[in-house]
Amino acid sequence: MKKQIEILIDKIKNAKSIAISGHKNPDGDSLCSALALMKIIELNFGKKATVIYDGNIPRFLQYAPLRNDACFYKNIPEESKYDLYILVDYGTKKNLGGVEKFTENADFIIEFDHHYNEELLGDLCFDDVNKAATGQIIYDVVRKAGFETDQDITDLLALSIITDTGNFKFVRQSDVLRDAASLVDDGANMTHLVNILNNKDKKTVLVESKAVSEANFFYKGRLAIAVVKHEDYKKLDGRGELALSLLAQIHGVQYVVLLKEQKENQIGVSIRSRQTPINQIAESLGGGGHLCAAGAVVADNLENVHKTIVNAFKGM
Repeated sequence: MKKQIEILIDKIKNAKSIAISGHKNPDGDSLCSALALMKIIELNFGKKATVIYDGNIPRFLQYAPLRNDACFYKNIPEESKYDLYILVDYGTKKNLGGVEKFTENADFIIEFDHHYNEELLGDLCFDDVNKAATGQIIYDVVRKAGFETDQDITDLLALSIITDTGNFKFVRQSDVLRDAASLVDDGANMTHLVNILNNKDKKTVLVESKAVSEANFFYKGRLAIAVVKHEDYKKLDGRGELALSLLAQIHGVQYVVLLKEQKENQIGVSIRSRQTPINQIAESLGGGGHLCAAGAVVADNLENVHKTIVNAFKGM
């Protein structure tokens, strides 16, 4: 990694314009990793990078440090060109949304990601599929490069880990706990960060609670499927993590699926598992993700997608 870090430093030093983006509809890992890198570059190189996003940022992230520095892509001039473009937590090219046009004109691309991707976009890649969050990869580079950090950076990297591990529910390796502890040693305020995340609108909580109360159970209660219909979807903030979490707490439930009717013939699918990999199911639907937390967007009606999901879990 030493050679990679040398190239990273050289590219940042010589870049006149820098932009940073993650996947469309950024989650905590994507947004906070991007903002952390922005502050790392400013603090260590005296340069201001632009964080650009497409889609919606969940309300519960509105109090994340530097949240207001993230720019919606339509507010960026279309002719904008960047010497250096940094991609974080993007997964695959199809997840970039409206920011893709800016990456195509960039002179050099660096990526930080923990998703498996057969077609990497980065000219320089800091990728590790064994990490629980992209923020972990960035933190590793920060320590090995000897970069200076501050409260914003440690809090943002901690948030990336907290959110992508479901408050540490999906931890499969001990290194993420060691990194979280090191971030606390460096100044991250875990109590404050958890309070930031407990910040949902009343209408969102009620919609997710309704989905949980009307959930259906299959295969002797091992599979729980909840639905958010189109008329309620606009009230949903984020991916419906509260509904997923509540259903996962039910004794005997091994798999949880939330179907979100985004619009006619477009269903968002979020899948969670206690321990058995379910990413192959998401991939069969045209999506992807992590072993026990994955998702997809399916072009079909709610009834058909529901049947497809039930059939997909046969034998599991």
